[in-house]
Amino acid sequence: VGDDRQFVEEAIKGGLKILGFADHVPYVYKNGFVSTVRMKPSEADEYFYTLSSLREEYKKDIKIYIGFEAEYIPVLMQTQDDFLKDYPLDYMIMGQHYSEPEYEARHYMKGMESSELVEYVDMVIEGLSSGRYRYLAHPDMPKVAEKDECFTREFTRLCKFLKENDIPFETNMLGFVTKRNYPSDEFMRIAASVGVKTIVGCDAHNPVFLSDVENQNATRRYAESFGLEVIDVLPGLT
Repeated sequence: VGDDRQFVEEAIKGGLKILGFADHVPYVYKNGFVSTVRMKPSEADEYFYTLSSLREEYKKDIKIYIGFEAEYIPVLMQTQDDFLKDYPLDYMIMGQHYSEPEYEARHYMKGMESSELVEYVDMVIEGLSSGRYRYLAHPDMPKVAEKDECFTREFTRLCKFLKENDIPFETNMLGFVTKRNYPSDEFMRIAASVGVKTIVGCDAHNPVFLSDVENQNATRRYAESFGLEVIDVLPGLT
């Protein structure tokens, strides 16, 4: 909900100095499928025009970056790259909700067996290795029934990759505040044991999240309670 200007003004009200927009990336589906969970390709021009205008208008108050949250779905990547190549895109974050086009796949929040984490972690590592993404959003979003040996093994493997490549993961404020299955205590302990850095992502589906300093700080304290290092600015975006 809300418009772009409201997000900017709430961020300023909350004392933020840098605001990164990251709407769900549009995909061009050859079969004409229209997604209900992401921007339509026809809306991209307005997205960049409006945010570029707001960046100039509010430049004395806040620095604005224009990005996308995106899945890494191999069969769609060339089409995505071709679509985005002429836009002034500052950054992308990886939010892996699906492993295939969404009309062929179930959302990870609908549940999976721990054994299915092997495929999930493989796909995330492959995507992050492409160099497209600045950080990994809600890595523990998949709703796994059993926090068993496979859960520990696969998320340790993922965290070791993040550590080795200095890629932070997101501690998700929306999930924390609304008490979703993520952020997960079990994942946070694994990440802390490996020494991965984290960054708080508001995941602001509502502008007021950006001025909700109390819950921003609570989410940060949650991450710090595991001994995690919380960073404030993404590497390369200053």
